[in-house]
Amino acid sequence: MSCFSGEVDILRARTATLAALLALVAAAVPASAQTGRFGSVETLKIDDQPGYVPDDERLPPSLQRQLVFFRTTEPPGTIIVHTSERFLYVVQGNNRALRYGIGVGRDGFQWQGLKTIVRKAEWPDWTPPPEMIERQPYLPRFMAGGPGNPMGARALYIGGTVYRIHGTNQPQTIGHAVSSGCFRLVNSDIEDLYERIPVGTRVVVRQAPEL
Repeated sequence: MSCFSGEVDILRARTATLAALLALVAAAVPASAQTGRFGSVETLKIDDQPGYVPDDERLPPSLQRQLVFFRTTEPPGTIIVHTSERFLYVVQGNNRALRYGIGVGRDGFQWQGLKTIVRKAEWPDWTPPPEMIERQPYLPRFMAGGPGNPMGARALYIGGTVYRIHGTNQPQTIGHAVSSGCFRLVNSDIEDLYERIPVGTRVVVRQAPEL
């Protein structure tokens, strides 16, 4: 056997090994991922590589940020809140929306209407409104922004109201009716939403989805 023949045999062996490894990788990839970025409505993903989410902010799958099938006549960019579902949607067009799990107002503090985002803030300060102080006199009159602030990492201020879409330092409250009328998201989600939503964005708050 010549040196050249020996090199050919080595090359063939290496090729066979590489083919076997590629087959194993292909078998490990879900079918939906092999058929395109959006395999089906149920497996739509926002990013191929979603951002880091701290362990204490990880939500049940149903409340995690995701791209979903969503029919609406509202234009792309609109925020739609379905209070009864505990979801906030950002319309994307083409029957798609980004969906975020949220915490909503408790009984007696839920509302609906058409509003607009009038201001945005990073690590916002918190000044409880007088009516909240009256109900809960033990609350601070002012709290500077930071990790311990109940407003969380970002806030979107809803015009004509005292309400905001904001983060939270209590991620376990997402999916529940616990607030005084604001809509809260885990900090990783409000940071994502904050980057997508400009001042002037239309906000539609509904108690339930349209039939």
